[in-house]
Amino acid sequence: MDISIIIPAYNERRRIGLTLEKSVAYLEESSWSYELLVVDDGSSDDTVACVREFAREIPTIQFIENYRNHGKGYSIRRGVERARGDYIGFMDADYKTDIATIDAVVDCLQEGCEGAIGDRTLTDSDILVERRWYRAWGTKLFRGLLLRPFGLQEFGDTQCGFKFFKAEVMRDLFRRQRMDGYMFDVEILLLAMRAGYRVEKVAVRWQDDPDSRFNPVSGTIKDVIELVRIGWIHL
Repeated sequence: MDISIIIPAYNERRRIGLTLEKSVAYLEESSWSYELLVVDDGSSDDTVACVREFAREIPTIQFIENYRNHGKGYSIRRGVERARGDYIGFMDADYKTDIATIDAVVDCLQEGCEGAIGDRTLTDSDILVERRWYRAWGTKLFRGLLLRPFGLQEFGDTQCGFKFFKAEVMRDLFRRQRMDGYMFDVEILLLAMRAGYRVEKVAVRWQDDPDSRFNPVSGTIKDVIELVRIGWIHL
């Protein structure tokens, strides 16, 4: 198996179908063998039924169910446990990042780097729908102030939901990773840098999701708490 793509999903009934359709169509035209591992994180809508329907028709789709909501970091850890690919990574269920980015990712991994991550701040990235002003402002604040203690300033975009690593590296990172929520991205990059892994940034084709359920107040508070925990555990 060449590539395992983990797709964490929580109440994504309206968008998961498009993500699976586009991903399968693109990957079927490639020369790689692949699997898509959808991890439902306790959805209360019809996400489970939708994914099960796809999985019945498409053998390259696997379905994992958490039964209750744990968080994105937890869901990806579960996917890593089941993944069989030489390269393992994840993408968001709402198809913000075009699956075609996988070409640049595989090129980086085949050329010798241990990880390749999408970065929306690169000049070559194609941003079809810009982030809302408060999300863009929060990203700048996050990068300038909150990431400085972790030594991750070189990463202009830690939160893009398109990250891939060689299988042995991915398993090493997620054996040591502890955050269940959104800040797991920061945690795995910190672990990768401290382990001396080479992680390259790749341009993406990306669009914002106007239906994002991120609450800028409560969400930011949760993220800061997780960042404090990361520093406590790993620094």
